[in-house]
Amino acid sequence: MNIAVSQITLRLPENQSLKGKRQVVQSAIARVQNRFHVAAAEVDNIDRWQLSTIGLAYVSNRVDHARATLDAAINFIAQNYPEVELLDATTEVFPFPVD
Repeated sequence: MNIAVSQITLRLPENQSLKGKRQVVQSAIARVQNRFHVAAAEVDNIDRWQLSTIGLAYVSNRVDHARATLDAAINFIAQNYPEVELLDATTEVFPFPVD
């Protein structure tokens, strides 16, 4: 079993309120969860209007599949939300021993 995790930092340069940010971020999280079957949540920069950090997690039996799924989810956000600028994205895959 392999656990892949990603952290992405987004900038919403045109956003003027937490309510506006919440609409965009929650929409992106819901669509990524439904499309890629990943766990997703806003994990940092929660009180900042123009920044958001989202964590993604995915479990798979193959390392390449886990990484590819999270990469596709990140690309999906970047391509489908033009009002969002992708500042940073990191992905790590951890093997989890199963006895």
